[in-house]
Amino acid sequence: MAPRKLRNWQVSATAQYESLGSRDFLTTATPGAGKTTFGLHIAGKLLSNRTAQKIIVVTPTDHLRAQWADAAQELGIKLDPTLPNSVTPITDGFDGYVATYAQVAARPAVHRRRTEAGKAVVILDEIHHCADGGSSWGDAVQESFEPARRRIALTGTPFRTNDYERIPFVQYDEIGDGALESVADYEYGYRAALSDGVVRPVVFAAYTGVARWMTSAGEVVSGELGTGSKKDETSAWRTALDPKGRWIPHVIAAADQRLTDMRAAGMPDAGALLLASDQDTARAYANIVARVTGDEPVIVLSDDPKATHKLAAFADSQDRWVVAVQMISEGVDIPRLGVLVWGTAYRTPLFFAQAVGRVLRARHPGEAATVFLPAVRPLLALAASLEEQRNHVLSPPPVTEDEVEIGELLAESSERLSSEITAVDADASFAHLLHDGQAIRPKADADSMAQAQPVPEDEDYLGLPGLLTPEQTAQLLSSRDAAAKKAAGPLALADPPTSQVNEDWRSRQELRRELNRLVSALAARTKSTHGKIHLRVRQAVPGPPSASADARVLAARCDYLEQQL
Repeated sequence: MAPRKLRNWQVSATAQYESLGSRDFLTTATPGAGKTTFGLHIAGKLLSNRTAQKIIVVTPTDHLRAQWADAAQELGIKLDPTLPNSVTPITDGFDGYVATYAQVAARPAVHRRRTEAGKAVVILDEIHHCADGGSSWGDAVQESFEPARRRIALTGTPFRTNDYERIPFVQYDEIGDGALESVADYEYGYRAALSDGVVRPVVFAAYTGVARWMTSAGEVVSGELGTGSKKDETSAWRTALDPKGRWIPHVIAAADQRLTDMRAAGMPDAGALLLASDQDTARAYANIVARVTGDEPVIVLSDDPKATHKLAAFADSQDRWVVAVQMISEGVDIPRLGVLVWGTAYRTPLFFAQAVGRVLRARHPGEAATVFLPAVRPLLALAASLEEQRNHVLSPPPVTEDEVEIGELLAESSERLSSEITAVDADASFAHLLHDGQAIRPKADADSMAQAQPVPEDEDYLGLPGLLTPEQTAQLLSSRDAAAKKAAGPLALADPPTSQVNEDWRSRQELRRELNRLVSALAARTKSTHGKIHLRVRQAVPGPPSASADARVLAARCDYLEQQL
């Protein structure tokens, strides 16, 4: 086996593993800390001392199969990442194989036979996926690997949205009131990893803005990101993420400038990741990136058969931008990523930690990471608590009514939400920088940035030209808002779906008379009230009440009524 220098935490975790000597061992380590190397190191030692004869690795995604095999090869371990369920024996010449949880769930009996065929050590990568109540992964993993000689469970986020399913092979302790909490055999959190230089420091640039959206009743509502009720905040958030608005182009322009700063300050291959909620939005975002920055981004979608190849090519290239939905949210190792733009409505602690983890992997001193995100309370809370240790908790304490409301709203499909509101537009402006859990806002004094002196401890932290402090960085991002707005360029605002009618073609008064006549005719034919007909019309053709609607909306409503008649 090829020797490899281990990080201090990996040495400490190895000592803990050997002292316990238990069949199951759960390691919780922050994303980017090096869980893959640790797992393979332990498995290799078990092969060397003949405790095990084969290694089986299980990962969440197909792309990670090749990544694990490559990492194992560097340590002198040969793992087959292509072994199908149709072939029971492990390929000759290999020390084991890599499978996905979905592959195991499809044929658990096959994997059990492989496990029973010899002394096996099983590495369960990101084992929190086995807690999904809606999938069969947990049961399949339990059935397949119960006979294993040793099991090494790895996770960076040992919790899930649904906390009522036990993770296989994980110990739980009672914490009172019938609740259970998972117990890790070794923990290595973000704060310790940052202190050791294992991960990059990260700052969060929060962007606010005023959004306007239309309800299903035709009412146009406006609100600022991060204010108002939970429901209004969710609607404003969704509207800001609409690719037809101004928020996304503005933030992309600001993030691209930050990327340029990083490249000029000693990270010449720095890359940026833009996360989208769905594939159509990802394609629209890619077009915006190309228009705003002048660089064609790489688009990585889950149904693209070339997705794995595209990821590998991007990782080794000098390309600036990659746009993805969930392909780069977990486990994918692209160390040159230093900027993340949060263009999605996902806000679970699991997804947040895994996505932010894509820009945390440290390479050289002085590199830092920046996450651009909407200034909404759920995301700001997750950003502020990045350094907290989290465990998988069963039967969590009751949440407030507001928390239930926003959780249910964000869990709904994009299709349902888009039918409830219609995004009109949203602008963007820098709100504050989140550093070490504290919001740092730009000062009103334009000379404050020039007067402020750099703090030596922060110089490596930010990695900007001039070695700026967090306060200075906040001032810089704020001062560049006008440039970002200019780079984003003008966009046509989204209008309610109406016919193209010239305002001068017919007066609004005549259109309202015609509308009322058609409503009366339809009410007489259907034996319905005028009020109900008007409500149906406004639902079919959204917009303001007829008394304040423009000619295009009124004409479209008349067209709709004529079709009904």
